[in-house]
Amino acid sequence: MRDVAIIEAPSVLGLRPTGVEELPRALLDAGLADGLGAAGAGRVETGPYDPERDPETGVLNPAGIAEHAVRLADAVGGVLDDGRFPVVLGGDCSVLLGNLLALRRRGRHGLLFLDGHTDFYQPEADPVGEVTSMELALATGRGPAVLADLEGLGPLVRDEDVVALGFRDQAEMAVFGVQPLPEELHALDLDRVRELGAGAAARQAVEALTGGGGGAGYWVHLDVDVLDDAVMPAVDHRLDGGLSWEELETVLRTALSDAGAVGLDVTIFNPRLDPDGSIASRLTECLLRVFAARG
Repeated sequence: MRDVAIIEAPSVLGLRPTGVEELPRALLDAGLADGLGAAGAGRVETGPYDPERDPETGVLNPAGIAEHAVRLADAVGGVLDDGRFPVVLGGDCSVLLGNLLALRRRGRHGLLFLDGHTDFYQPEADPVGEVTSMELALATGRGPAVLADLEGLGPLVRDEDVVALGFRDQAEMAVFGVQPLPEELHALDLDRVRELGAGAAARQAVEALTGGGGGAGYWVHLDVDVLDDAVMPAVDHRLDGGLSWEELETVLRTALSDAGAVGLDVTIFNPRLDPDGSIASRLTECLLRVFAARG
């Protein structure tokens, strides 16, 4: 296993300053870096949060998110250039854009998108314009160019190079009139994961990402709300159901053990909703077991 390097990216620009910015510190305090033997590769801060929706794009903080994405891509790229494996600790899900920009600068890559939501909103469908509800759409080139065409390299990932696994928000998507996922995108919703079993679903996902599409590896995005709300209530947009800890470990172990995995981000965990630190400890234990198996 390549050496792991941790980048802190405590963005709230795509959500609200409710506590997700404290995710890096919570996991580091729970022993993530020590347990991984990971080096620190810096902290990429954002500019100020603007609560007003941008009238031109319909989203919150578009310029700030774009600027942060470029600097985060530089940091991730530096880790990749050193031959290390980047683990990016968000923050909200808008950090995915910077991670994928780092890869897009280097060619074609894939994305394993582990999230309780599809995050495929268009700005006019989202009630408040949060990028954390639309980062997958933006990453695949849909939405305002300031975010969907970063550095003129959009889309950051092709539809056919994405696997969305574990989502369960179809009813909400219908209510808000969210654009459908494209047919080319590989979709394994929670029901399908349960039908296949977590291990088989993860293997199918990896096969789709490595099966001759011409890519040079794939990024793994983990929004912790993919977990069952009963075991992961420390998120801002709660939704009944989700993966168990054991299912998530199985999926991550399969995904990160493959040589095609080039990086991981962890987003949306809100330590303010975990007052005794028990969920941070459980999440850290999960990640350490996954990386131990990868090693």
